[in-house]
Amino acid sequence: TRRRPMIYRLLADLTLVVHFAFILFVALGGLLVLWRRRVVWIHVPAVLYGALISFFGWTCPLTPLENHFRRLGGEAGYSESFIERYLVSVIYPGGLSRTGFVLLGLGVLAVNGAIYGLIYRARRRDRAGRG
Repeated sequence: TRRRPMIYRLLADLTLVVHFAFILFVALGGLLVLWRRRVVWIHVPAVLYGALISFFGWTCPLTPLENHFRRLGGEAGYSESFIERYLVSVIYPGGLSRTGFVLLGLGVLAVNGAIYGLIYRARRRDRAGRG
């Protein structure tokens, strides 16, 4: 039926949105930790996983899942990673080399390291003020 491909296209689009949200969480989720400290237990592993994907050129499992839904919905999948497909072409129109992906991973670690450094200093200041 016609509805079946539509459902798969919607699932592919939903997977795309979740994938983008995960990338934002990896890149800037440390800011959520400022608001809710418990998020750190989810965010730190996500950052490490995101950085490892960048460093080693792994494929995030959400990419093949999206492709699977796209093919079931009658669309073509794609062979590149999510970042290459949707983000690199916008941010880096000339493409991104392997070194570029490593630098991207280092950038994610640096941004989050800075955020966690601020959190650490604020906590030390709070403890010193109480002591």
